[in-house]
Amino acid sequence: MNTPEIEITVDTTVDAAWQALRDTETLRRWHGWDTDEITEEIQSIYFTDVTVDDQRRVLVANGGDRFEVHPQPDGVRVTLTRAPLSGNPEWDAYYDDITEGWTSFLQQLRFILSHHTSGTRRTLFFSNQHIHSSTVVDRLGLTGVAATPAGSPYTATVVGGRTTGNVWFRSTHQLGLTIDAWGPGLLVLAGNAPSQTNPAGSATAILNTYNLDDTAFGQVSEQWSAWWAKHTH
Repeated sequence: MNTPEIEITVDTTVDAAWQALRDTETLRRWHGWDTDEITEEIQSIYFTDVTVDDQRRVLVANGGDRFEVHPQPDGVRVTLTRAPLSGNPEWDAYYDDITEGWTSFLQQLRFILSHHTSGTRRTLFFSNQHIHSSTVVDRLGLTGVAATPAGSPYTATVVGGRTTGNVWFRSTHQLGLTIDAWGPGLLVLAGNAPSQTNPAGSATAILNTYNLDDTAFGQVSEQWSAWWAKHTH
């Protein structure tokens, strides 16, 4: 099979994009979300049993995913070529989920290279394995926003408050919105379509906030936790 390729283009320098793949503190500003294991996860993926070519700016991460950084007339292109299926049915069952995860993470990378080359990120993560991401988009009142082109400004009432920003990206199963009040920050709504193994589909939300104080971050956490518990079960 042809392995999936995930690609972003961002207005930055090659050195800045490469540093984002090789510097631990920069990786923490875009990879994944806050967990107790995030430090170990970053170390394992990007620095343990990896192949690195600094001159060509190619990284083959632990697990076989291949990152390449190339200059472009309008900035830099970062391409991730997914590792092939392993042949282990239990692991390969999660292949599409991992691909969707990398799609989210590379958009988070594009965001920090565009907005936050420094600064503190704090995240919230929500998931539900029995609802499709498009349903979450609809229940958030964002169906109309999701239909607008990437780059379009939007105003919406989301989780009880007026929200402004831009449509950051759209893909088959994902929607990314910048949130001005989060620093600005980035909301990524993702998931996988219903399948034989998961008839309802799945949904996740990653809330990337930057430089919020404890009070502001606590308010976001409280509001979103209550909304997710009420509207996704």
